[in-house]
Amino acid sequence: MSEATLRGFLLRARRAVGLTGAVNLLLTTSAAMRSLNRQFRGKDVPTDVLSFPSALVPAAKPARTAGDIAISVDIAAENAGHLGHSTAEETKILILHGILHLAGFDHERDNGEMARKEAKLRRTLGLPVALIERNKPERNKPKSIEFASSRAPERKFSQRKLNRPGTRRSA
Repeated sequence: MSEATLRGFLLRARRAVGLTGAVNLLLTTSAAMRSLNRQFRGKDVPTDVLSFPSALVPAAKPARTAGDIAISVDIAAENAGHLGHSTAEETKILILHGILHLAGFDHERDNGEMARKEAKLRRTLGLPVALIERNKPERNKPKSIEFASSRAPERKFSQRKLNRPGTRRSA
């Protein structure tokens, strides 16, 4: 998937969700995601998507950056294979899921509100089965999926910084 395709989808998904502010996107490895998940959530396992909303600002002064999303391309490719769609489609599903978290949705606490919103937006954006929908017990669960959202302050990610030995970010 090209950078232009990613940017275009990110913009469409942000608009569909009603999220203002830019979204920084990191496509990375499972090893890097494991490190991020351990650092920000205390879970020493790789995960498919992490969302980092920007620090809250007063409503009268909207944030220029909504937050950051990190996605494991390794897990996206594996899950796409299990689910019978492309890695590009899986990446878009994970982007949508991350954007919903940046917009304040939390499927672990919202009695299905995020799942309903994600299912509707999936249809609107022409995506296959939504991330939350496919984890219902009657569906085949893709390997390695763990949903994650962190309420850490705004952070900008770069692959260069993640791969530098000894680099740690303060929480």
